[in-house]
Amino acid sequence: MLRADKFVPNDYLVTILSLGANRDRTMAAQEIGASEDAAGLAALISRAAGEAGAKRGGLPPVEKWNPPFCGDIDMEIRADGTWFYMGTPIGRAPLVRLFSTVLRKDEDGKTYLVTPVEKVGIRVADAPFVAVEMSATHRNGQQVLTFRTNTGDVVEAGKEYPLRFVIHGENSELKPYLHVRGRLEALVSRAVMYELADLGEIADIEGREMFCVRSGGCIFPIMAADELDMLSR
Repeated sequence: MLRADKFVPNDYLVTILSLGANRDRTMAAQEIGASEDAAGLAALISRAAGEAGAKRGGLPPVEKWNPPFCGDIDMEIRADGTWFYMGTPIGRAPLVRLFSTVLRKDEDGKTYLVTPVEKVGIRVADAPFVAVEMSATHRNGQQVLTFRTNTGDVVEAGKEYPLRFVIHGENSELKPYLHVRGRLEALVSRAVMYELADLGEIADIEGREMFCVRSGGCIFPIMAADELDMLSR
C-alpha cells in the first residue's frame, strides 16, 4: 500500500512509502488512518500553493510548475466523481476541492497532484470532474451554456472551453465532455446530458446534417442527424 507522509513544518516533500499491509486492521481504523493522511496531504498542498503565491480563492499555477515525479499514491477518482484515498471515500468536500485545484494531466496521459516541489500520480477512472449542473442563458443574442462541476468550477462552454461528444461502449452510450482547464475535462452527468439534448438542433456542418448544440458563438456536433433518427426509432 502506498501513502503520503503527513505534513511536517518546513518539509514540503510528499515521501512515498511502501508499507506492509496490515490485514488485521479493522475497517474503522482504516477510515481513521485514511482521513488523517488525507488531511496531512491537504495541509501540504495548501501550504505549498500558498508559498508559491497562489491568489486567495484562485487556482495555483500548476502548469508553470516542473517538479520531479515522486511516485504514485493510493488515490483514485471514480467514474461518478467520487474521490478515494487508501480505499476510503474522501467525504469532506473542502478536501476534494483543494486536491482538485492542483490536478494536472500531462502529455503522457496520466493525471497528477502537483506542488512546486513534487508531482505524484493518481488514478482517474474516466474524467477528473463531473458537470452536475447547467444553466442556459443568452448574451448578445447568442445562447451561453454555463456548467458547474462537482468540485465547484464554473465554466462557460465556448471556443476556449469546448464540448465534445463520444459514443462509447457496446451499447453506444453517448458521453459528453467539457473542457475545464489544461488537459482536464468534466464528464457531463446523465441528468445534465438530457438537458443538453433538449437544446439540440439540426445544422449543416461541412455538407452533412448534424444534431448539435450551441454555446458562446460556437456549435458543437453531437452526432449525425441520420444516426439520431435511427436511435429514435
